[in-house]
Amino acid sequence: MKKDHSHKPERQDESGVPIEIRSGGGSSADPAPADPLAPSERTGGPSGTVSAEEFARLTAEKDELARTLVRRQADFENYRKRMEQERQDAARRGAGRLIHELLPVLDGFERALRSHDNPSYEEYRKGLELIYRHLWDTLSKHGLERIVAEGKQFDPHYHEAIDRVETHEHRDGAIIEVVQEGYLLDGRVLRPSLVRVAVAPEGAGGDKSSAEHFRVH
Repeated sequence: MKKDHSHKPERQDESGVPIEIRSGGGSSADPAPADPLAPSERTGGPSGTVSAEEFARLTAEKDELARTLVRRQADFENYRKRMEQERQDAARRGAGRLIHELLPVLDGFERALRSHDNPSYEEYRKGLELIYRHLWDTLSKHGLERIVAEGKQFDPHYHEAIDRVETHEHRDGAIIEVVQEGYLLDGRVLRPSLVRVAVAPEGAGGDKSSAEHFRVH
């Protein structure tokens, strides 16, 4: 009797039960596992379809959210800049109040320096000048500037007239004397210059309207 060579090999599992081993041919291979998603779901079937109207609505909402985000960022940046500007303005106002209170100290130094021209006070004068320069340098670093007034034309934005002097020696409206120095802080008038202003006499090129132009305190 011939042996059956078509007998399929077997192997046993751990309990000794024979297990049939199939050949690896493609025709006898196990079928591929089923796709968990039905064809209609993979391709956007009835349950997953997004209509054109819905897609347009979602796109519009996305664009509106993006625009809102841009506006919020711009608003925040403007707020940050405004807060920074207010902080700087508050600092300048505080510095302005302090410097304004120190201006009489500068005035006193200037009067002292003008009044001691006697050689016996030379060392005293040098000491005053040193203190004065130190004080002036400190204040100028914080934006203090002197208003140049003497010889200039009267400007009510920077000058305050305390006297009108009729004269032929100066042009009408010229500042002939600075009684008290004026100062700017960061380009703004901190204190106007107190000045005496030349006014042409009536009948010599001057008139009342010209004289009344200069405010006197």
